[in-house]
Amino acid sequence: MADSIDESKNVSVTDDDLETKSKGELIKLAGQLRDRRNDLNQMASERASSRDDLNAKTREKVDEAQEHREKRDELNQQVQEHKEKRNELNAEANELFDEVEEQRDELELDEGKDIEQLESEIEDLEFKQQTEVLSAEDERELIEKIEEKREKLAEKKEKLNQGGDLEEIKAEAEEIRSEASKHHQKVTELADEAQEHHNQMIEAYREADDIRDEADEMHEKFVEAQEAADQHHEDFVRVQKRLRELDKKEEEEEREARQEKEEAAREEAEEIYQKFKEGETLDTEDLMKLQKTGLL
Repeated sequence: MADSIDESKNVSVTDDDLETKSKGELIKLAGQLRDRRNDLNQMASERASSRDDLNAKTREKVDEAQEHREKRDELNQQVQEHKEKRNELNAEANELFDEVEEQRDELELDEGKDIEQLESEIEDLEFKQQTEVLSAEDERELIEKIEEKREKLAEKKEKLNQGGDLEEIKAEAEEIRSEASKHHQKVTELADEAQEHHNQMIEAYREADDIRDEADEMHEKFVEAQEAADQHHEDFVRVQKRLRELDKKEEEEEREARQEKEEAAREEAEEIYQKFKEGETLDTEDLMKLQKTGLL
């Protein structure tokens, strides 16, 4: 920040100064006013240059902020696009998962024991039949259980065959949901990047405001120096005008004095000429006066 003007170095002139000071004093005063005016003009020029530099830096920061704003908006647009795609894919996956559940419910695939469990139980019962000594009644009951479980197993396998495309549908749904997750990841990454550009935009605008404040202060300092320079110039012009008036007055007084001297010389010459006409003898000085005035 530029320092304030040292007012102790300023030069001033009053109307009384113009009227009372001698020509020599006024010439000295004019020189002081001119030198101080030039110093102040130089100061004003330097401050104007500093102000312009600060204004240029402000524009650079505003441009930088605008670039971050545009990048942020571009990224936010991409975020929106990925959100929409993610939501579309999740909705599509949900429809497929719902379809799988509906078909499973229709085929009753989730009811009772699964195929692996039934096969294991049948193996256990057959092993028991082969390795244990059973009564005829127990063996009959065991055979009935085995047959019953075989029927359930066959029924399960038949239903599973009827719903054979469920795994494919489920796999497709999971693949679509995985794709949706990728879009969700992009949403997160792009949103973070957009936030970073937003933060940088805010910081650039803040810096631009700070620099603009400095530029405004420097402009005030420029105006202060320029006004002081202008005032010194006005006073310099006033003194110069007064000096011209004094010069004109001196010239007038010198002209009047010269005319008076010439008039006196003419009158004296006429008196000498009159004596000459009357027959008086003239000395050399008198003759020279007559020649000078053109009477001889």
